[in-house]
Amino acid sequence: MTRVQSKTLIPCAIGAILAFACAGRLALVPVPAAAQPESGSDPEALRAGRNYIETAIYSAEEDKEILELFQGLRVADVSDGMDKAGLADIGLMAPEIHAAWKDIRRHKHRFTGIAVTARYVPANEAPAPAMKTEDFDEWVGRTYRDVTPEPFVPLLREGTALVLDDAPDSDVGTIGSNNIMGWKLRGCVGVVTNATARDTDEIAAEEIPLYFRKPGRGIRPGRNEIESVNRPIECGGVQVRPGDVIVADGDGVIVVPREKAREVAAYSRSTMEGDKAGRRRLYEKLGLPEDDSVR
Repeated sequence: MTRVQSKTLIPCAIGAILAFACAGRLALVPVPAAAQPESGSDPEALRAGRNYIETAIYSAEEDKEILELFQGLRVADVSDGMDKAGLADIGLMAPEIHAAWKDIRRHKHRFTGIAVTARYVPANEAPAPAMKTEDFDEWVGRTYRDVTPEPFVPLLREGTALVLDDAPDSDVGTIGSNNIMGWKLRGCVGVVTNATARDTDEIAAEEIPLYFRKPGRGIRPGRNEIESVNRPIECGGVQVRPGDVIVADGDGVIVVPREKAREVAAYSRSTMEGDKAGRRRLYEKLGLPEDDSVR
């Protein structure tokens, strides 16, 4: 059973009609009105900030059941399933979000996981000035702790796909060869970001699936700060909510809304099995040895 952490309504914008005389005739021109506040809403409470999209909470057992339905499915298969569910071109991240490395033999760069999200925003303070080594190290440690930490880490568990909305125009390596291994130890099966990562050679050697926009070299302190954890985010031009299904391979990344996961997986499975059967026959005719893609 899905449990909802919070639920609020989004106020609707109310259109207005302005009548005016023009050239001796009365013309009706639609004029958008400012969105009206909710009845009884507290402006001061709104001033403190409010989230309007709910975060659903799922158990580890619920996540495991959904992941089993997507086991072995490719992005192309899932895209077909999304078409069948009436979600054509929904959930497909921009092709700029691509695999940092690929294993064309065993396909270790592929993954399917359940989204845990976090959002970093660009830092709006001046970078640290030149200082003594011990002072700089103290500043870095304090900034990592207080400004740009990783509060999502306790949420990582078996089957997690960590999806980060970061500061894409900052040359920052939020993801590196060290912390990505720590995330994997907690059960994270893959990482997606709309921004950057560093130590990409080492990440490839570690064979941890990573999908990103481009390499970044700098550390987080002075370049970004944490904004939210496990809230809906934007990544690669699509909405990602905690609990959604993430599928990634050489074709890119696709996000399946959790409420459509079963329907999408069922059709995607039939698509994949039909494709494998057809390719196995062609492999035989061409004299090609079977590989993992047709087994």
